[in-house]
Amino acid sequence: LRTEERQRLARERREEREKQHAAKETQILEKERKAKLQYEKQLEERQRKLKEQKQKEEQRRAAVEEKRKQKIEEEKERYEAVMHRTLERNQRLETRQKRWSWGGSVTPDSESKTASKRSTSTANIKQTEAVMNKRLSSSAALLNASDRTRRSQLSPLDSSVISRLLAPTQASLARSKSAATLSAD
Repeated sequence: LRTEERQRLARERREEREKQHAAKETQILEKERKAKLQYEKQLEERQRKLKEQKQKEEQRRAAVEEKRKQKIEEEKERYEAVMHRTLERNQRLETRQKRWSWGGSVTPDSESKTASKRSTSTANIKQTEAVMNKRLSSSAALLNASDRTRRSQLSPLDSSVISRLLAPTQASLARSKSAATLSAD
């Protein structure tokens, strides 16, 4: 009886140990399963955050690129406006110069025609200047000849006044030369 009792108690203890061991194994498996689930959740969360960060970075890059393109476009428009104003100003100056030049016309032409007109207008100025000098000297000679006869009849004071009045031909020559130089420039 004692032997059977001992065997039964030993069997019960063994079964109890096996139950405890099975319970511990179940607990360990459950902990492992929970840890695995938590690791997967953390991994998914990390991937989601990385994806969001990438999207934000792409949006930021796109915004920066758009801003850069807009700035370039604004600079281009500003440059074109400045060029347009400069061209208009140059055309107005050319038109103004052509009005005062000897051989120019009021209608705007191309740059090559303008350059050739400038060279011809300077040649015209020189020719006109020579003609004017000849005319002035010949008219001054005629005036001097007719004046001599008159001056002989006038007093010395009157003749000096008259000669002073006839002298501005040099000043008028200087003015016409400066006007011709300005229009040639």
